[in-house]
Amino acid sequence: MKIVCIGRNYGDHAKELGNAIPDEPVVFLKPESALIPLRGPITLPAFSTDVHHEIELVFVIGRKNGKVIADKATIGLDLTARDIQQQLKAKGLPWEKAKAFDGSAYVAETRSAMESFPAGHHIDFMLKKNGHEVQSGHSGQMIFDVDALITHVQRYMALEAGDLLFTGTPAGVGPLAAGDRLEGYMLGELLFDLNVEDGPSIG
Repeated sequence: MKIVCIGRNYGDHAKELGNAIPDEPVVFLKPESALIPLRGPITLPAFSTDVHHEIELVFVIGRKNGKVIADKATIGLDLTARDIQQQLKAKGLPWEKAKAFDGSAYVAETRSAMESFPAGHHIDFMLKKNGHEVQSGHSGQMIFDVDALITHVQRYMALEAGDLLFTGTPAGVGPLAAGDRLEGYMLGELLFDLNVEDGPSIG
């Protein structure tokens, strides 16, 4: 199973971090070991002091009539060690240390078939931290929609049934601290409720 992620796919988020709006999808990968258990917790890595939450629509890849499609939709978290990412970007280096560490991805268990969404309607989602809304968005705000993302990714790597496609985060990303509680909603339904804990110290 691959975890394929898209960066800077919401204009307001790109702007809040001072990034240019991309003219093609920004693609990176996370390993399967990045996945957080369904009941959590989120464990903050000892190597970073600035891990940010990023809620995203996540699509499960499937096949229909031999064609690769987005089969199901849910929400997830792409956690980013922002301090590490900034250091890497300043040196012109890849982001993997900041984006692909163990425990840097969460995917909600509830997954809805794409056919269950009303045609022409956007998929709304939201994140609350400690009871307060911090991020919200909908699929219509994506710079590149899911079909365009699938087409782009497949130019470079095969997508297989069961792969996960993270599609970018809206504005409002921010730091996490031990003791925080994160609640994720899709179409008004609570899909995850996770606590944040400090990880073990190193050395």
